[in-house]
Amino acid sequence: MTVPVTLLGIGQWLGQTRFGTNLAPDALRSAGLLKRLQALSIEINDAGDVAIASNAHEGHQCESFRNGRLIAAASEKIAKNVSEIIDSKRMPLIIGGDHSISVGTIAGIAQHYENLGVIWYDAHGDMNTTETTPSGNIHGMPLAASMGLGHPALVNAGGYAGKVKAENIVLIGVRDLDDGERQLIEQKRIKVFTAQDVKRLGMKNVISETIAYLKERVDGIHLSFDLDGIDPKEAPGVGTPVRSGISFADSLQALKLLFASRCITSAEFVELNPLLDEEEQTVAATVALISALFGETVMQASQSFISQIGQGAGNTRRSCLL
Repeated sequence: MTVPVTLLGIGQWLGQTRFGTNLAPDALRSAGLLKRLQALSIEINDAGDVAIASNAHEGHQCESFRNGRLIAAASEKIAKNVSEIIDSKRMPLIIGGDHSISVGTIAGIAQHYENLGVIWYDAHGDMNTTETTPSGNIHGMPLAASMGLGHPALVNAGGYAGKVKAENIVLIGVRDLDDGERQLIEQKRIKVFTAQDVKRLGMKNVISETIAYLKERVDGIHLSFDLDGIDPKEAPGVGTPVRSGISFADSLQALKLLFASRCITSAEFVELNPLLDEEEQTVAATVALISALFGETVMQASQSFISQIGQGAGNTRRSCLL
């Protein structure tokens, strides 16, 4: 990729109930993410982290909209920071944080495109609203909010509504959908590749079909990559693991194919929780995946992943707990 890149951390965890996703940006930096990307001759700078509130007790509003006030306020800050990156002619590379950050990231990105496309790589649909949510957790709502559905505080993040059209979305890896999400997907005819579809069709065909589908209707593609899209046996450091997921090898191939497509204009990696990880395995996997998106070969990424697992990825768990 020839476009210069800006790394932005968003340590938000209030979109769900498990503390730890707020520690992910520092864990990834400690694991050598910047060094890996710089080795690929990428012009990259680190903009640090967006300063957001982290006191959950201040944000409880109702059971169907947990921490809504704080997340809505954070989304405005996030949108502003992400938009400024694009204004400076740089590609945003965002490291979260739970998936509620996407309310703000997509709000900041979509205003720069007429028809933004979104690849949502995730075990979940994240298309609930306050009416359909079984948990009240906002990390299960950002895609619906970006489509203009749900609580006004989320829908109007960034000062406008309707960031992404349903026909400009592709879900990859889903295998845990709530009833309301299933109905919405069917109603809006959203394109979906389940984890089983990936196994049946092969990742090469899935990415090829995804790019062909989006290229004819969008002028930019945002990749939203949730680490729980990967099978938890290989990426245990997530708060909402779902078995029978996409393999790490297939995920690595997906990122490499997306790099080759030259179509990704922004990206975020979310839901990594270093406190739930095992021997920094998911931290190392995330670094490898991001590196593959920016041109590191699958062999290089795989070898570095194995090496990091052997050494411990910067002793991130220990440093986070101190």
